[in-house]
Amino acid sequence: MIYLTVDGMFSGTGIRDSVEGGYLKLEELNISDDLKNKITYWLSCYEDAHYSQYEDESEVASLDSEGLDICIMLRSEIPDSKVEYYSSAEMKKIAI
Repeated sequence: MIYLTVDGMFSGTGIRDSVEGGYLKLEELNISDDLKNKITYWLSCYEDAHYSQYEDESEVASLDSEGLDICIMLRSEIPDSKVEYYSSAEMKKIAI
């Protein structure tokens, strides 16, 4: 079983090892190129929101919704995984 956390932390990769800590390189995960691209794009959008100090609440809600979708996709592509979501903007875990 692999335990992962999806988060949009500034300067992260978007995927953390929930047990050992630290960010995982997307290339290390056995996931599709489409999902890798989706995570990379989502992370860049989260970074833009970070620079805006998360002022736009609807943007944050949209980013977190997309992050939750990424969690579901990760669980689908890595069947032996438990995936959780952490909203960097809200600074809290959000249930999937």
